[in-house]
Amino acid sequence: MRDPYYITTAISYPNGRPHIGHAYEAIAADAIARFQRQAGRDVRFQTGTDEHGLKMVQTARDKGVEVRLLADEMSGYFRSMCDALNISYDRFIRTTDPDHHAASQALWRAMAASGDLYLDRYEGWYSVRDEAFYDEKELVDGEGGAKLSPQGTPVTWTAEETWFFRLSKYQQPLLDFYAANPEFIRPESRRNEILRFVEGGLSDLSVSRTSFDWGVPVPDSPGHVMYVWVDALTNYLTGAGYPEGEMPHWPADLHLIGKDIVRFHAVYWPAFLMSAGVALPKTVFGHGFLLHRGEKMSKSLGNVVDPIDLAGAFGVDGLRYFLLREVSFGQDGSYAAEAIVTRVNAELANAFGNLAQRTLSFIGKNLGGALPGPGRADIADGQLIEEVVVACAGFKAAFGDLMLSQGIEAWMRGVFACNQYIDAQAPWSLRKTHPERMHAVLGTLVRAIRMLAITILPVVPEGAGRVLDLLGAEQRDHAAIDDDGWYARQAAAGFALATPAPAFPRLEMPAETEHA
Repeated sequence: MRDPYYITTAISYPNGRPHIGHAYEAIAADAIARFQRQAGRDVRFQTGTDEHGLKMVQTARDKGVEVRLLADEMSGYFRSMCDALNISYDRFIRTTDPDHHAASQALWRAMAASGDLYLDRYEGWYSVRDEAFYDEKELVDGEGGAKLSPQGTPVTWTAEETWFFRLSKYQQPLLDFYAANPEFIRPESRRNEILRFVEGGLSDLSVSRTSFDWGVPVPDSPGHVMYVWVDALTNYLTGAGYPEGEMPHWPADLHLIGKDIVRFHAVYWPAFLMSAGVALPKTVFGHGFLLHRGEKMSKSLGNVVDPIDLAGAFGVDGLRYFLLREVSFGQDGSYAAEAIVTRVNAELANAFGNLAQRTLSFIGKNLGGALPGPGRADIADGQLIEEVVVACAGFKAAFGDLMLSQGIEAWMRGVFACNQYIDAQAPWSLRKTHPERMHAVLGTLVRAIRMLAITILPVVPEGAGRVLDLLGAEQRDHAAIDDDGWYARQAAAGFALATPAPAFPRLEMPAETEHA
Protein backbone atom coordinates (compact mmCIF):
# COMPACT_ATOMS: atom_id res chain seq x y z
CA MET A 1 0.00 0.00 0.00
CA ARG A 2 1.15 3.55 -0.74
CA ASP A 3 2.07 5.76 2.20
CA PRO A 4 -1.28 6.84 3.70
CA TYR A 5 -2.14 10.44 4.54
CA TYR A 6 -5.34 11.38 6.37
CA ILE A 7 -6.41 15.03 6.51
CA THR A 8 -9.62 16.44 7.98
CA THR A 9 -11.29 19.79 8.37
CA ALA A 10 -13.43 20.60 11.35
CA ILE A 11 -16.97 19.53 10.55
CA SER A 12 -19.11 22.66 10.21
CA TYR A 13 -22.04 23.41 12.48
CA PRO A 14 -24.93 23.98 10.05
CA ASN A 15 -27.27 26.19 12.07
CA GLY A 16 -26.43 28.89 9.49
CA ARG A 17 -25.18 28.99 5.91
CA PRO A 18 -21.49 28.72 5.01
CA HIS A 19 -19.33 31.84 5.26
CA ILE A 20 -15.88 32.69 3.94
CA GLY A 21 -14.20 31.20 7.03
CA HIS A 22 -15.63 27.79 6.17
CA ALA A 23 -14.44 28.23 2.58
CA TYR A 24 -10.93 29.22 3.67
CA GLU A 25 -10.49 26.10 5.79
CA ALA A 26 -11.86 23.83 3.05
CA ILE A 27 -9.62 25.41 0.38
CA ALA A 28 -6.50 25.13 2.53
CA ALA A 29 -7.23 21.49 3.36
CA ASP A 30 -7.93 20.73 -0.29
CA ALA A 31 -4.64 22.25 -1.44
CA ILE A 32 -2.75 20.18 1.14
CA ALA A 33 -4.62 17.02 0.13
CA ARG A 34 -3.90 17.61 -3.56
CA PHE A 35 -0.23 18.29 -2.76
CA GLN A 36 0.05 15.01 -0.85
CA ARG A 37 -1.69 13.07 -3.64
CA GLN A 38 0.73 14.60 -6.12
CA ALA A 39 3.59 13.33 -3.96
CA GLY A 40 2.23 9.80 -4.42
CA ARG A 41 0.58 9.32 -1.05
CA ASP A 42 -2.69 7.45 -0.51
CA VAL A 43 -4.71 10.43 0.67
CA ARG A 44 -8.00 10.35 2.53
CA PHE A 45 -9.58 13.80 2.88
CA GLN A 46 -12.69 14.23 5.00
CA THR A 47 -14.98 17.17 5.67
CA GLY A 48 -18.65 17.41 6.60
CA THR A 49 -21.22 18.74 9.04
CA ASP A 50 -21.75 18.47 12.81
CA GLU A 51 -25.53 18.32 13.11
CA HIS A 52 -26.39 17.50 16.73
CA GLY A 53 -26.61 19.70 19.81
CA LEU A 54 -28.83 22.28 21.43
CA LYS A 55 -28.12 25.04 18.87
CA MET A 56 -29.68 22.96 16.11
CA VAL A 57 -32.71 22.21 18.28
CA GLN A 58 -33.20 25.91 19.07
CA THR A 59 -32.67 27.02 15.45
CA ALA A 60 -35.19 24.46 14.18
CA ARG A 61 -37.71 25.55 16.82
CA ASP A 62 -37.26 29.21 15.88
CA LYS A 63 -37.83 28.35 12.21
CA GLY A 64 -40.79 26.12 12.97
CA VAL A 65 -39.31 23.07 11.25
CA GLU A 66 -38.26 19.60 12.33
CA VAL A 67 -34.64 19.49 13.36
CA ARG A 68 -33.87 16.62 10.96
CA LEU A 69 -35.26 18.59 8.03
CA LEU A 70 -33.18 21.61 9.06
CA ALA A 71 -30.06 19.42 9.26
CA ASP A 72 -30.72 17.96 5.80
CA GLU A 73 -31.23 21.38 4.25
CA MET A 74 -28.30 23.14 5.89
CA SER A 75 -25.85 20.28 5.39
CA GLY A 76 -26.67 20.47 1.69
CA TYR A 77 -25.45 24.08 1.55
CA PHE A 78 -22.06 23.08 2.94
CA ARG A 79 -21.69 20.21 0.49
CA SER A 80 -22.64 22.57 -2.35
CA MET A 81 -20.01 25.06 -1.20
CA CYS A 82 -17.34 22.36 -1.25
CA ASP A 83 -18.36 21.23 -4.72
CA ALA A 84 -18.43 24.79 -6.04
CA LEU A 85 -14.92 25.49 -4.69
CA ASN A 86 -13.42 22.35 -6.27
CA ILE A 87 -12.84 20.65 -2.90
CA SER A 88 -11.64 17.10 -3.61
CA TYR A 89 -12.98 15.44 -0.45
CA ASP A 90 -13.12 11.65 -0.26
CA ARG A 91 -16.01 11.70 2.19
CA PHE A 92 -18.47 14.37 3.23
CA ILE A 93 -19.49 13.00 6.60
CA ARG A 94 -22.65 13.88 8.50
CA THR A 95 -22.95 13.14 12.20
CA THR A 96 -26.44 11.85 11.48
CA ASP A 97 -24.92 9.00 9.40
CA PRO A 98 -25.66 5.54 10.90
CA ASP A 99 -22.01 4.41 10.89
CA HIS A 100 -21.10 7.55 12.81
CA HIS A 101 -23.62 6.75 15.54
CA ALA A 102 -22.11 3.27 15.77
CA ALA A 103 -18.54 4.65 16.01
CA SER A 104 -19.51 7.20 18.68
CA GLN A 105 -21.16 4.54 20.81
CA ALA A 106 -18.15 2.23 20.38
CA LEU A 107 -15.82 4.99 21.58
CA TRP A 108 -18.12 5.66 24.54
CA ARG A 109 -18.07 1.99 25.54
CA ALA A 110 -14.27 1.94 25.27
CA MET A 111 -13.99 4.94 27.60
CA ALA A 112 -16.46 3.34 29.99
CA ALA A 113 -14.42 0.13 29.98
CA SER A 114 -11.42 2.17 31.14
CA GLY A 115 -13.40 3.40 34.14
CA ASP A 116 -13.37 6.99 32.87
CA LEU A 117 -17.14 7.65 32.83
CA TYR A 118 -19.33 8.16 35.89
CA LEU A 119 -22.84 9.47 36.54
CA ASP A 120 -23.29 12.63 38.65
CA ARG A 121 -25.05 15.97 38.66
CA TYR A 122 -23.66 18.92 36.71
CA GLU A 123 -24.04 22.51 37.79
CA GLY A 124 -22.10 25.17 35.96
CA TRP A 125 -21.80 27.73 33.17
CA TYR A 126 -22.60 26.67 29.62
CA SER A 127 -22.52 28.55 26.32
CA VAL A 128 -25.10 27.25 23.87
CA ARG A 129 -23.43 29.12 21.00
CA ASP A 130 -20.04 27.52 21.69
CA GLU A 131 -21.53 24.21 22.87
CA ALA A 132 -18.93 24.47 25.64
CA PHE A 133 -18.60 24.55 29.43
CA TYR A 134 -16.56 27.23 31.16
CA ASP A 135 -15.13 27.52 34.65
CA GLU A 136 -16.03 30.58 36.67
CA LYS A 137 -12.44 31.83 36.39
CA GLU A 138 -12.67 31.86 32.57
CA LEU A 139 -15.73 34.12 32.38
CA VAL A 140 -15.56 37.80 31.48
CA ASP A 141 -17.95 40.62 32.37
CA GLY A 142 -20.32 41.91 29.72
CA GLU A 143 -22.71 44.85 29.66
CA GLY A 144 -24.83 45.20 32.73
CA GLY A 145 -22.70 42.72 34.64
CA ALA A 146 -23.72 39.80 32.40
CA LYS A 147 -21.41 36.82 32.39
CA LEU A 148 -19.80 35.96 29.05
CA SER A 149 -17.54 33.17 27.83
CA PRO A 150 -13.93 33.95 26.82
CA GLN A 151 -15.29 34.11 23.24
CA GLY A 152 -17.77 36.83 24.29
CA THR A 153 -20.81 34.57 23.96
CA PRO A 154 -23.66 34.41 26.53
CA VAL A 155 -23.51 31.70 29.19
CA THR A 156 -26.28 30.24 31.31
CA TRP A 157 -26.20 28.34 34.58
CA THR A 158 -27.05 24.71 33.82
CA ALA A 159 -28.00 21.93 36.24
CA GLU A 160 -28.85 18.37 35.21
CA GLU A 161 -27.92 14.73 35.71
CA THR A 162 -25.03 13.92 33.41
CA TRP A 163 -22.27 11.48 32.66
CA PHE A 164 -18.79 12.82 33.39
CA PHE A 165 -15.49 11.98 31.73
CA ARG A 166 -12.44 11.86 34.05
CA LEU A 167 -10.54 14.57 32.19
CA SER A 168 -8.62 15.44 35.36
CA LYS A 169 -6.96 12.02 35.20
CA TYR A 170 -5.30 12.96 31.91
CA GLN A 171 -3.63 16.23 32.87
CA GLN A 172 -0.15 14.75 33.26
CA PRO A 173 -0.47 12.21 30.42
CA LEU A 174 -1.41 15.09 28.12
CA LEU A 175 1.52 17.23 29.25
CA ASP A 176 3.86 14.27 28.77
CA PHE A 177 2.43 13.70 25.28
CA TYR A 178 2.87 17.37 24.31
CA ALA A 179 6.48 17.26 25.49
CA ALA A 180 7.21 14.09 23.52
CA ASN A 181 5.38 15.33 20.39
CA PRO A 182 6.17 19.03 19.85
CA GLU A 183 4.50 18.97 16.40
CA PHE A 184 1.16 17.84 17.82
CA ILE A 185 -0.19 21.39 18.27
CA ARG A 186 0.68 23.99 15.66
CA PRO A 187 1.44 26.81 15.25
CA GLU A 188 3.58 27.53 18.31
CA SER A 189 1.21 30.21 19.64
CA ARG A 190 -1.64 27.67 19.87
CA ARG A 191 0.66 25.16 21.54
CA ASN A 192 1.61 27.69 24.21
CA GLU A 193 -2.05 28.52 24.88
CA ILE A 194 -2.94 24.85 25.37
CA LEU A 195 0.08 24.21 27.60
CA ARG A 196 -0.95 27.07 29.89
CA PHE A 197 -4.55 25.81 29.98
CA VAL A 198 -3.65 22.22 30.87
CA GLU A 199 -0.95 23.24 33.36
CA GLY A 200 -3.63 25.29 35.13
CA GLY A 201 -5.52 22.10 36.00
CA LEU A 202 -8.28 20.11 34.31
CA SER A 203 -11.76 19.48 35.69
CA ASP A 204 -13.83 16.44 34.81
CA LEU A 205 -16.02 17.06 31.76
CA SER A 206 -19.79 16.66 31.48
CA VAL A 207 -20.35 14.47 28.41
CA SER A 208 -24.09 13.81 28.21
CA ARG A 209 -27.41 15.70 28.13
CA THR A 210 -30.94 14.94 29.27
CA SER A 211 -32.56 18.28 28.39
CA PHE A 212 -33.02 17.34 24.70
CA ASP A 213 -32.83 14.18 22.59
CA TRP A 214 -31.25 15.38 19.32
CA GLY A 215 -27.97 13.51 19.45
CA VAL A 216 -26.30 10.11 19.66
CA PRO A 217 -27.95 8.05 22.43
CA VAL A 218 -25.64 7.10 25.29
CA PRO A 219 -25.33 3.29 25.39
CA ASP A 220 -27.31 1.66 28.21
CA SER A 221 -28.40 5.01 29.67
CA PRO A 222 -31.96 5.87 28.57
CA GLY A 223 -32.72 9.60 28.32
CA HIS A 224 -29.08 10.62 27.81
CA VAL A 225 -27.56 11.80 24.53
CA MET A 226 -23.85 12.46 24.05
CA TYR A 227 -22.42 15.93 24.52
CA VAL A 228 -22.07 17.23 20.99
CA TRP A 229 -18.26 17.46 21.12
CA VAL A 230 -17.86 13.76 22.00
CA ASP A 231 -19.99 12.94 18.99
CA ALA A 232 -18.41 15.56 16.70
CA LEU A 233 -14.79 14.66 17.36
CA THR A 234 -15.49 10.99 16.78
CA ASN A 235 -16.24 11.76 13.12
CA TYR A 236 -12.51 11.51 12.39
CA LEU A 237 -12.51 7.91 13.60
CA THR A 238 -15.74 7.12 11.78
CA GLY A 239 -14.16 8.16 8.50
CA ALA A 240 -11.15 5.96 9.19
CA GLY A 241 -13.33 2.86 9.64
CA TYR A 242 -13.63 2.68 13.45
CA PRO A 243 -14.50 0.37 15.12
CA GLU A 244 -14.68 -2.32 12.42
CA GLY A 245 -11.51 -3.87 11.02
CA GLU A 246 -8.17 -2.24 10.29
CA MET A 247 -7.78 1.52 9.97
CA PRO A 248 -4.96 2.03 7.43
CA HIS A 249 -5.39 5.82 7.45
CA TRP A 250 -5.37 6.19 11.24
CA PRO A 251 -3.84 7.99 13.07
CA ALA A 252 -4.82 11.14 11.20
CA ASP A 253 -1.88 13.13 9.89
CA LEU A 254 -3.59 16.51 10.15
CA HIS A 255 -6.69 17.91 11.83
CA LEU A 256 -7.06 21.36 10.24
CA ILE A 257 -9.30 23.56 12.40
CA GLY A 258 -10.00 27.15 13.42
CA LYS A 259 -8.05 28.57 16.34
CA ASP A 260 -11.24 28.93 18.42
CA ILE A 261 -11.70 25.15 18.74
CA VAL A 262 -8.11 24.07 19.43
CA ARG A 263 -8.95 23.19 23.05
CA PHE A 264 -11.51 20.59 22.00
CA HIS A 265 -9.06 18.98 19.55
CA ALA A 266 -5.85 19.27 21.56
CA VAL A 267 -7.17 18.54 25.08
CA TYR A 268 -10.51 16.71 25.05
CA TRP A 269 -9.92 14.65 21.91
CA PRO A 270 -6.52 13.18 22.80
CA ALA A 271 -7.81 12.43 26.32
CA PHE A 272 -10.80 10.54 24.89
CA LEU A 273 -8.47 8.58 22.61
CA MET A 274 -6.04 7.78 25.44
CA SER A 275 -8.96 6.49 27.47
CA ALA A 276 -10.25 4.36 24.59
CA GLY A 277 -6.81 2.96 23.76
CA VAL A 278 -6.75 4.52 20.28
CA ALA A 279 -3.66 6.11 18.72
CA LEU A 280 -3.56 9.92 18.77
CA PRO A 281 -3.49 12.09 15.63
CA LYS A 282 -0.13 13.49 14.54
CA THR A 283 -0.91 17.20 14.21
CA VAL A 284 -3.69 19.61 15.16
CA PHE A 285 -3.22 22.88 13.25
CA GLY A 286 -5.28 25.88 14.38
CA HIS A 287 -5.47 28.41 11.54
CA GLY A 288 -6.39 32.04 12.07
CA PHE A 289 -9.58 33.96 11.34
CA LEU A 290 -10.37 35.60 8.03
CA LEU A 291 -11.30 39.24 8.50
CA HIS A 292 -13.12 41.56 6.12
CA ARG A 293 -11.10 44.73 5.65
CA GLY A 294 -9.53 44.01 9.03
CA GLU A 295 -12.86 43.56 10.84
CA LYS A 296 -14.54 40.39 12.09
CA MET A 297 -17.54 39.51 9.99
CA SER A 298 -20.99 39.93 11.49
CA LYS A 299 -24.54 40.25 10.25
CA SER A 300 -24.99 43.52 12.14
CA LEU A 301 -22.10 45.11 10.20
CA GLY A 302 -23.48 43.77 6.94
CA ASN A 303 -20.10 42.40 5.87
CA VAL A 304 -20.88 38.68 5.71
CA VAL A 305 -20.28 37.48 2.15
CA ASP A 306 -21.32 34.15 0.66
CA PRO A 307 -18.18 32.34 -0.54
CA ILE A 308 -20.01 31.04 -3.61
CA ASP A 309 -20.79 34.65 -4.54
CA LEU A 310 -17.09 35.50 -4.18
CA ALA A 311 -16.13 32.55 -6.36
CA GLY A 312 -18.65 33.72 -8.94
CA ALA A 313 -17.20 37.22 -8.94
CA PHE A 314 -13.49 36.31 -8.96
CA GLY A 315 -13.41 32.72 -10.18
CA VAL A 316 -12.76 29.63 -8.08
CA ASP A 317 -9.04 29.63 -8.89
CA GLY A 318 -8.77 33.34 -8.18
CA LEU A 319 -10.39 33.00 -4.76
CA ARG A 320 -8.31 29.93 -3.89
CA TYR A 321 -5.06 31.59 -4.96
CA PHE A 322 -5.74 34.81 -3.09
CA LEU A 323 -6.64 33.16 0.22
CA LEU A 324 -3.63 30.83 0.23
CA ARG A 325 -1.20 33.46 -1.06
CA GLU A 326 -2.37 36.44 0.97
CA VAL A 327 -2.82 34.91 4.42
CA SER A 328 0.18 33.65 6.36
CA PHE A 329 -1.12 30.23 7.35
CA GLY A 330 -1.83 30.06 11.07
CA GLN A 331 -2.32 33.81 11.47
CA ASP A 332 -5.37 36.01 10.98
CA GLY A 333 -5.79 37.42 7.49
CA SER A 334 -7.93 39.99 5.74
CA TYR A 335 -9.63 40.17 2.39
CA ALA A 336 -11.37 42.75 0.24
CA ALA A 337 -12.50 42.79 -3.38
CA GLU A 338 -9.74 45.22 -4.41
CA ALA A 339 -7.07 43.06 -2.79
CA ILE A 340 -8.30 39.94 -4.60
CA VAL A 341 -8.34 41.66 -8.00
CA THR A 342 -4.90 43.22 -7.46
CA ARG A 343 -3.21 40.02 -6.30
CA VAL A 344 -4.76 37.72 -8.89
CA ASN A 345 -4.11 40.07 -11.79
CA ALA A 346 -0.51 40.79 -10.81
CA GLU A 347 0.55 37.21 -10.21
CA LEU A 348 -1.80 34.72 -11.85
CA ALA A 349 -3.00 36.68 -14.88
CA ASN A 350 -0.04 38.95 -15.69
CA ALA A 351 2.96 37.00 -14.41
CA PHE A 352 2.16 33.32 -14.98
CA GLY A 353 -0.90 33.37 -17.22
CA ASN A 354 0.61 35.86 -19.65
CA LEU A 355 3.92 33.97 -19.64
CA ALA A 356 2.16 30.78 -20.75
CA GLN A 357 -0.15 32.57 -23.16
CA ARG A 358 2.48 34.51 -25.07
CA THR A 359 4.94 31.60 -25.20
CA LEU A 360 2.45 29.03 -26.45
CA SER A 361 0.75 31.50 -28.81
CA PHE A 362 4.14 32.38 -30.30
CA ILE A 363 4.86 28.67 -30.88
CA GLY A 364 1.45 28.22 -32.47
CA LYS A 365 1.92 31.21 -34.78
CA ASN A 366 5.53 30.61 -35.79
CA LEU A 367 6.00 26.83 -35.52
CA GLY A 368 2.51 25.63 -36.33
CA GLY A 369 2.15 24.46 -32.72
CA ALA A 370 5.00 21.94 -33.02
CA LEU A 371 7.30 21.69 -30.03
CA PRO A 372 10.56 23.52 -30.73
CA GLY A 373 13.60 21.47 -31.70
CA PRO A 374 16.81 21.40 -29.66
CA GLY A 375 18.15 24.55 -31.32
CA ARG A 376 21.31 26.24 -30.12
CA ALA A 377 21.66 26.01 -26.34
CA ASP A 378 23.07 28.73 -24.13
CA ILE A 379 24.18 28.86 -20.51
CA ALA A 380 21.12 31.01 -19.74
CA ASP A 381 18.83 28.07 -20.59
CA GLY A 382 20.29 25.80 -17.96
CA GLN A 383 20.33 28.63 -15.44
CA LEU A 384 16.61 29.22 -15.93
CA ILE A 385 15.73 25.54 -15.54
CA GLU A 386 17.83 25.42 -12.37
CA GLU A 387 16.06 28.50 -10.97
CA VAL A 388 12.67 26.96 -11.70
CA VAL A 389 13.66 23.63 -10.16
CA VAL A 390 14.80 25.46 -7.02
CA ALA A 391 11.57 27.48 -6.91
CA CYS A 392 9.42 24.35 -7.26
CA ALA A 393 11.47 22.57 -4.60
CA GLY A 394 10.93 25.59 -2.33
CA PHE A 395 7.19 25.31 -2.87
CA LYS A 396 7.31 21.60 -2.04
CA ALA A 397 9.35 22.10 1.13
CA ALA A 398 7.14 24.93 2.41
CA PHE A 399 3.86 23.16 1.62
CA GLY A 400 5.12 20.02 3.31
CA ASP A 401 5.65 22.12 6.45
CA LEU A 402 2.19 23.80 6.13
CA MET A 403 3.73 27.16 5.19
CA LEU A 404 1.33 27.67 2.32
CA SER A 405 1.82 31.35 1.50
CA GLN A 406 5.61 30.95 1.69
CA GLY A 407 5.35 28.03 -0.72
CA ILE A 408 3.49 30.13 -3.28
CA GLU A 409 6.00 32.93 -2.79
CA ALA A 410 8.81 30.49 -3.63
CA TRP A 411 6.88 29.40 -6.75
CA MET A 412 6.52 33.02 -7.83
CA ARG A 413 10.30 33.35 -7.90
CA GLY A 414 10.32 30.75 -10.67
CA VAL A 415 7.62 32.65 -12.55
CA PHE A 416 9.57 35.91 -12.28
CA ALA A 417 12.74 34.17 -13.48
CA CYS A 418 10.89 32.98 -16.59
CA ASN A 419 9.60 36.45 -17.35
CA GLN A 420 13.07 37.94 -16.98
CA TYR A 421 14.44 35.22 -19.26
CA ILE A 422 11.88 35.71 -22.04
CA ASP A 423 12.39 39.48 -21.98
CA ALA A 424 16.17 39.08 -22.10
CA GLN A 425 16.18 36.40 -24.83
CA ALA A 426 13.45 38.07 -26.92
CA PRO A 427 12.43 35.10 -29.10
CA TRP A 428 10.39 37.44 -31.30
CA SER A 429 13.65 39.10 -32.35
CA LEU A 430 15.49 35.77 -32.72
CA ARG A 431 12.82 34.51 -35.14
CA LYS A 432 14.53 36.21 -38.09
CA THR A 433 18.11 36.59 -36.90
CA HIS A 434 18.83 33.32 -35.05
CA PRO A 435 15.97 30.81 -35.52
CA GLU A 436 17.98 27.95 -33.98
CA ARG A 437 18.48 30.01 -30.85
CA MET A 438 14.76 30.82 -30.86
CA HIS A 439 13.99 27.09 -30.80
CA ALA A 440 16.18 26.55 -27.73
CA VAL A 441 14.62 29.51 -25.91
CA LEU A 442 11.06 28.38 -26.61
CA GLY A 443 11.84 24.77 -25.68
CA THR A 444 13.34 25.95 -22.39
CA LEU A 445 10.24 28.02 -21.66
CA VAL A 446 7.89 25.11 -22.41
CA ARG A 447 9.77 22.89 -19.94
CA ALA A 448 9.75 25.64 -17.31
CA ILE A 449 6.05 26.42 -17.78
CA ARG A 450 5.19 22.73 -17.42
CA MET A 451 7.11 22.49 -14.14
CA LEU A 452 5.47 25.63 -12.77
CA ALA A 453 1.97 24.48 -13.80
CA ILE A 454 2.39 21.07 -12.15
CA THR A 455 3.73 22.65 -8.98
CA ILE A 456 0.89 25.14 -8.56
CA LEU A 457 -1.79 22.57 -9.50
CA PRO A 458 -2.87 21.95 -5.86
CA VAL A 459 -3.65 25.66 -5.45
CA VAL A 460 -5.33 26.45 -8.79
CA PRO A 461 -6.33 23.06 -10.25
CA GLU A 462 -8.54 24.41 -13.03
CA GLY A 463 -6.19 26.98 -14.57
CA ALA A 464 -3.00 24.98 -14.07
CA GLY A 465 -4.80 21.94 -15.45
CA ARG A 466 -5.69 23.90 -18.60
CA VAL A 467 -2.04 24.81 -19.13
CA LEU A 468 -1.01 21.17 -18.71
CA ASP A 469 -3.74 20.02 -21.08
CA LEU A 470 -2.36 22.39 -23.74
CA LEU A 471 1.06 20.81 -23.28
CA GLY A 472 -0.29 17.27 -23.23
CA ALA A 473 1.53 16.90 -19.91
CA GLU A 474 0.85 14.16 -17.42
CA GLN A 475 -0.58 16.04 -14.45
CA ARG A 476 0.54 13.43 -11.94
CA ASP A 477 4.21 14.13 -12.69
CA HIS A 478 5.89 16.14 -9.98
CA ALA A 479 7.90 19.13 -11.11
CA ALA A 480 10.64 19.19 -8.50
CA ILE A 481 12.89 17.43 -11.02
CA ASP A 482 12.74 18.40 -14.68
CA ASP A 483 11.68 15.50 -16.89
CA ASP A 484 13.70 15.77 -20.08
CA GLY A 485 12.17 12.49 -21.15
CA TRP A 486 8.69 14.03 -21.26
CA TYR A 487 9.71 16.73 -23.72
CA ALA A 488 11.62 14.28 -25.93
CA ARG A 489 8.67 11.88 -26.02
CA GLN A 490 6.22 14.61 -26.92
CA ALA A 491 8.47 16.01 -29.65
CA ALA A 492 9.19 12.57 -31.12
CA ALA A 493 5.47 11.81 -31.23
CA GLY A 494 4.87 14.97 -33.26
CA PHE A 495 2.73 16.54 -30.54
CA ALA A 496 1.23 19.88 -31.56
CA LEU A 497 0.00 22.53 -29.16
CA ALA A 498 -3.64 23.54 -29.36
CA THR A 499 -4.46 27.21 -29.79
CA PRO A 500 -4.16 28.53 -26.23
CA ALA A 501 -6.89 30.44 -24.45
CA PRO A 502 -5.99 32.44 -21.34
CA ALA A 503 -5.75 30.02 -18.41
CA PHE A 504 -5.98 32.88 -15.90
CA PRO A 505 -8.00 35.77 -17.37
CA ARG A 506 -7.61 39.20 -15.84
CA LEU A 507 -10.22 40.15 -13.26
CA GLU A 508 -12.34 43.29 -13.26
CA MET A 509 -13.90 44.82 -10.17
CA PRO A 510 -17.48 43.55 -10.18
CA ALA A 511 -19.82 46.45 -9.56
CA GLU A 512 -21.86 44.52 -7.00
CA THR A 513 -18.77 43.68 -4.94
CA GLU A 514 -16.92 46.99 -5.13
CA HIS A 515 -17.49 47.49 -1.42
CA ALA A 516 -17.51 43.81 -0.48
